[in-house]
Amino acid sequence: MSSIASWVRRALLALIASIGAAGAWPQDQPQNLAATTLKVGMHSIRAQLAITPMQRQIGLMHRREMPSHEGMLFVFDEPSQQCFWMRNTLIPLTIAFLADDGTVVNLADMKPQSDDSHCSAKPVRYALEMNQGWFAKRGIKPGTRISGEVFSR
Repeated sequence: MSSIASWVRRALLALIASIGAAGAWPQDQPQNLAATTLKVGMHSIRAQLAITPMQRQIGLMHRREMPSHEGMLFVFDEPSQQCFWMRNTLIPLTIAFLADDGTVVNLADMKPQSDDSHCSAKPVRYALEMNQGWFAKRGIKPGTRISGEVFSR
């Protein structure tokens, strides 16, 4: 490995270590994660993917707004009952708990900056948060299937 490549590698490792030491994310900044496209009927959703425990813990905290066609998909390793709350989340959201194939199990409206718990009605691997009312305005309810590459693995 060249000395420049070696230096770049050491610098990147130092940066990663310093981010990890600081809690892995600035405490008051929204995340900007890799995204995927989901479809429900004729509607497309750009969903950021919260895959790691830290990404899921931070979720949509600290955002002041979110475009109407965007959301966050929380991906868990195994199906289990998932519960969410809204501490440090500034915008009202609706959460859809999704089965392995993307079928909506149940929905819950969530108030900003609340510690109220909202749980899946049965074990799930996915939860999709959107601006509050997004699902209702489009007639999406339990039993509706959301499609996307993430559900086909």
